[in-house]
Amino acid sequence: MDDNSLYDTQIFARRTKPHRSLSRAGFLRLLMIFSAMSFCVTLPFVIIGAWPIAGFMGVDVAIFYFAFRANFRTASAYEDVILTPLALHIEKVSPRGQRRQWRFNPQWVRLERQEDEDFGLIRLALVSRDRQIEIATWLAPDARAEFADGLSRALAEARRGPTYNQA
Repeated sequence: MDDNSLYDTQIFARRTKPHRSLSRAGFLRLLMIFSAMSFCVTLPFVIIGAWPIAGFMGVDVAIFYFAFRANFRTASAYEDVILTPLALHIEKVSPRGQRRQWRFNPQWVRLERQEDEDFGLIRLALVSRDRQIEIATWLAPDARAEFADGLSRALAEARRGPTYNQA
């Protein structure tokens, strides 16, 4: 096994993303329902001559639309954690597409957990010398604990070193 194959062999690879329970199709349905309800509420006011209410209700629909649009934009962010026998790569991509990357030696990195007895695992960070990077921030506490357990096992495997098959 040569050194290049050690870089390519992934022991652990996981992408975390912000959770969104509403799909785009669901959002369009919700927007149509909200707009229809707004129109039904506005129509009697327009009929009796209080037409400025229509403008305020239109602003409500616009705020509703732009709030969900911003919410969907933040859902495009993600975080990749890739562990090979020789390196731990972390890449965080913001909703605007800005990338930040870190690389650690698996021999020197440790996983730091902050747990709360009521809420579970509330913070997970990688620590190596003077650097500390918080990871899996979008996951729920139970999913974050599962992620931490998998990464801990993978780090232990990477610390043991590569295994060579005896032929």
